[in-house]
Amino acid sequence: MIAIYLWETGAAIISLMGLLHLKATLTTNKLSPRNEKLETDMKHDTLLLTDKLNMWKSWIGFNATHSIGAVFTGIVNFYLAVKYPSLLQSDPFIPLLTILVIGGYVWIAAKYWFHVVLTLLFIAWISFLAAWLLLLFNG
Repeated sequence: MIAIYLWETGAAIISLMGLLHLKATLTTNKLSPRNEKLETDMKHDTLLLTDKLNMWKSWIGFNATHSIGAVFTGIVNFYLAVKYPSLLQSDPFIPLLTILVIGGYVWIAAKYWFHVVLTLLFIAWISFLAAWLLLLFNG
């Protein structure tokens, strides 16, 4: 049972981080650059990929979809832990994929993001990893 609680904890952290990031992206200026000229430039400069999309819209869109992906990952994992906990033990695909993806987030956070995000992601990753090891070795 502890393993399931740990899995739910990791999932809840990821979902909450995604929701907070989505809120910050869509309803605040927290992801705006401090340099107002840079934001203005981003709104007027297009991508090499297409001149129909400016850098600012790309920035907001990337952050919003990144958030939604985190929310989805967290919710799916929480749902599996609540409704189908035996699946986490019997089939390694979802647990391994989750551990690899969140581990990737931890690596990226360590390299590019700030300490609070790294700490929360690391806690979520350790929760998933510990849960899966408990499920594997304790049945």
